[in-house]
Amino acid sequence: MTQPVEKILRFLGSVHPYDSLAAETLDDLAQRFQVMNVNKGQPIYTFGEPLQGLYLIHDGEVEVCDEKGSLVSLLNPGNSFGERGLVRDGNAVTSARATTDSVLLKLPRVDFDRLVATEPTFAKFYDRRRKETRRGSDLATSRVKTFMASAPVTCPMQTDVQHAARLMHDHRISSLCVMDGNTLAGIVTTRDLTGKVLAPGLPCSTPIENVMTRDPLSLSPSAIGSDVLHAMMEHRIGHIPIVEAGKLVGIVTQTDLTRFQAVSSAELVSAIARADTAEDMARVTAEIPRLLVQLVAGGNRHEVVTRLITDIADTATRRLLKLAEAKFGPPPVPYLWLACGSQGRQEQTGVSDQDNCLILDDAVTADQMPYFASLAKFVSDGLDTCGYFYCPGDMMATNPRWCQPVRVWRQYFQGWIAKPDPEAQMLASVMFDLRAIGGDKSLFAGLQKDTLRAASRNSIFVAHMISNSLKHTPPLGLLRGFATIRSGDHRNTIDLKLNGVVPVVDLGRIYALKGELTEVNTRARLQAAEAAGVLSASGGRDLLDAYDLIAESRLNHQLVRINAGEAPDNFMPPTILSDFERSHLRDAFVVIKTMQSSVGQGRGMLS
Repeated sequence: MTQPVEKILRFLGSVHPYDSLAAETLDDLAQRFQVMNVNKGQPIYTFGEPLQGLYLIHDGEVEVCDEKGSLVSLLNPGNSFGERGLVRDGNAVTSARATTDSVLLKLPRVDFDRLVATEPTFAKFYDRRRKETRRGSDLATSRVKTFMASAPVTCPMQTDVQHAARLMHDHRISSLCVMDGNTLAGIVTTRDLTGKVLAPGLPCSTPIENVMTRDPLSLSPSAIGSDVLHAMMEHRIGHIPIVEAGKLVGIVTQTDLTRFQAVSSAELVSAIARADTAEDMARVTAEIPRLLVQLVAGGNRHEVVTRLITDIADTATRRLLKLAEAKFGPPPVPYLWLACGSQGRQEQTGVSDQDNCLILDDAVTADQMPYFASLAKFVSDGLDTCGYFYCPGDMMATNPRWCQPVRVWRQYFQGWIAKPDPEAQMLASVMFDLRAIGGDKSLFAGLQKDTLRAASRNSIFVAHMISNSLKHTPPLGLLRGFATIRSGDHRNTIDLKLNGVVPVVDLGRIYALKGELTEVNTRARLQAAEAAGVLSASGGRDLLDAYDLIAESRLNHQLVRINAGEAPDNFMPPTILSDFERSHLRDAFVVIKTMQSSVGQGRGMLS
C-alpha cells in the first residue's frame, strides 16, 4: 500500500505538532516521510539497536515494550514513537512491534534532527529533556492568569447601589463587575460609590448601571504583569477585568499586584525568626500559598520552589525550639531535632504534614526525659498551629518511640536491617530521609554513616527495600491513557504525589542506599547516584527529566487550585490537560515504570 503525498499531507495536518508548522515546511516534510507497510506481529525495532528515524502511525496498532519486554504503551493512528532514543544517543530505549497490519510513516533521522534544531514547536514536543535554566520570579513577565482573582464577584445591571455596596462590604473587595447576562457591561468601585453616589446625594435605590464605568478596559489571561502595570498607569485605574473569548474569567487589582510582589521567602523567614508565639508564626505561614503561586508563576524550577518553602518550615521549627527552651529552661543534655518525609528531603509544597524525631545524648537519664517530652509537644503543637498538621502515622517526636538516646536509635536501625519485615521496611524508608534541623548535629553524623554502610552491605535488606519501593506504581493505563482513581472524593484523578513523585523518591532512596550516599533530597540523590556510577548516565538523565516534569505538574496543579480559592492538593484530573501535556506526562510515567522494572530485576542501576 502506498500513500500519495497529498494524503500524507492531510494526515500530518491533523496531528500535533505538525499542524503548527508553516505550510511550506509541511509540504516539504510530507515528501520526506517514508511509507512502511508492517504485518501483524512484525518487529519494527528492538531495544538498543540504532534507530533509522521517527515513526508515526497512519493506520493500525503498535505495542511498545521496555527493556524487559513489559508493555508500556499501546499506540494508535496519530501516535509517534522512537523519539526518546533519537534525542538521546540514537539507539532505541524500547522495543516496538505491530499488533495489527499497520501503515507507518518514518521520518529519517537527519530530517528529525533538522526539525528539532529549527522548529521550536517540534522541538518542544519531541525533545523531552528538561532544561536547567529557568528565569526567576518576575511580576513583569508572569502571566496574568497566575495571579488574577479567578472568581470575581458580579452583579446584574439592575442592582441598586446599596446592594452593590453591601456586596463589596461582605466580600471585602473594592470593585464589582457588572454583567448584562453573561457579558461584562461595566465595573463599579468604592471610589465610584463615594464620588458618584454619596457626594451628590443620590438615593440608595439608584441602579448600578447609572454610576458604573461602561465597557471597562480588559485584558486576556495570556497578558503579562507588565501589561497590567502599564494599563493601570496609563489609564489611572486600579482594577482590570480579565476576559477570555468574551467571558469574564477573573480580575486583577492593585492589591493583587502588591501582594504578588510583596511575598518573598526571605521576608517570611525573617518574620518567623522574630515571632514570639506559634500564633504569630501562623500568620506568616498563611502566606505560603501565595509564595508558591509567585514562585511557580515566575518560572522557578520545582526544586527551587520546594527548597524555599521548606526553609520556612525549618525556620519555624528552630524558632519553636528556642521558644521551648525559653519556657522550659536549658536542655539537661544535648539533643538534635530531625525532620524526615518531605521536610527532611527539602521537598515541601503547599500541603505538608510534619514528620520529625528527637535524638538525645546517651547521657540522658530517665528523670530528664519529661523535659524532652514537653519540648516535643510544644514544638509539634506549634507546627500544627502553623499549618503543618500532625502526622497521621504518629511519626513525630511527641511519640516516645521517636524521642530516644543515640544508643536506642542505633538499635532501631540495626534491628530493621537485620529483620526487614514490612514495618521495618516502612520505618527504614522514612528514617533514611532524616535531616538535622536544630540542636547538636554531631549526634547524627556517625549514626547516619554507620547505618548506610551496614544497610548497603546487607543484600537481603536491600532486596526488601527494593520490593517495598515498587509498591507505588505510576498511574499508567493502556491505550495511551491514565489509570485514575476509581471511587471516593478524588474519583477520576491521578495522585501526582503517591503515584508520581513518591515512586521517584523511592528509587532515589534505593540508589542512595546502594551507593552509601548521604544526600537526602531526591534530585540530589539521583545526580549523586549517576556521578557515583550507581545509576547509568542514560537512566539518570531520563529519570531526572521524568521527575522534573511530574514535580512541576504537581506544583502547577496546586497553583491552579490556590488561584481558584481552593486548598492545594495532589489530585489532578487528567482531563484538564491538553493532548500535548498528556503525552509528555505519560511518557514521564513510562520512564519511571521502566526504571522500576530495571531495579526490580536487579539491573539498570549499574550499566
